[in-house]
Amino acid sequence: MDSFLSNIRNRFREGDILLRIIYVNIALFLLIRLADIFLLLFNLDGTYYLRYLEFPSSFQEFLYQPWTILTYMFTHYEVLHILFNLLWLYWFGRMFLNHFDQRKLLGVYLSGGIFGAILFMIAYNIFPYYADAASSSYLLGASASVMAIVFGVSFYAREEEVMLFLIGRIKIYYLAILTLLLDLLSITSGNAGGHLAHIGGALFGILFASRMRAGKDITRPLNRLIDKLANLFSRKPRMKVTYKRAETDYEYNARKQREAADLDAILDKLKRSGYQSLTSDEKKQLFDASKK
Repeated sequence: MDSFLSNIRNRFREGDILLRIIYVNIALFLLIRLADIFLLLFNLDGTYYLRYLEFPSSFQEFLYQPWTILTYMFTHYEVLHILFNLLWLYWFGRMFLNHFDQRKLLGVYLSGGIFGAILFMIAYNIFPYYADAASSSYLLGASASVMAIVFGVSFYAREEEVMLFLIGRIKIYYLAILTLLLDLLSITSGNAGGHLAHIGGALFGILFASRMRAGKDITRPLNRLIDKLANLFSRKPRMKVTYKRAETDYEYNARKQREAADLDAILDKLKRSGYQSLTSDEKKQLFDASKK
């Protein structure tokens, strides 16, 4: 068991940002389900605490838990939900890293999730259709973040293809358009909030791709903020300053006499027994003296 956990830790440290995001999602999912089981054993509501991780549609509630705009995109409860999200994340994340670096992937993942949450909140508080659910709806899952990565790479590398079962090769650009169309057709369904978040993530991915084609990286400000926060909380090594006292004339002359006596002894040994008889320290002293 220890070796298994050690291997997981090592893979997390040595893996790229895509693997780390996947590990964080899985770890949080396992913690949530284990906590749920433990609470149910005492006849307690095992899902109540999810409210502190999910993103609310109510702006007033969000003001009391602003961290949820980040935590929701790493939070899953259903097995199939996390399974499909992470499969899409892995497949399209690998394609994304063929064109962009790891910092951009993290930036797109976080920004896409934020865009998805904002669109979800705006829609639920503007359109009368969602009025009855506006005060009690919550968002969770990495779908918006995954859609941002899907659309980011699909709209940047439009000619790239994937192989689909029973369909054959298809450009990822067409696959992305199809998923966007399905989300648009589902914004009045039972999972309307999730589909709205998908659209928000997709729109950010399209924006990212269009700006990258123009040579502009819109994830740079967020990545700079992440760097500043990481530097703020990282432990900095303490610097110890020491001062060396200057030698007096007496000390200098005494040291020079000792060095001269040592060198004379080495030269005498060299004449008597040859170079091979010298120790490594004596050879070094002789070499250093020859350079002066």
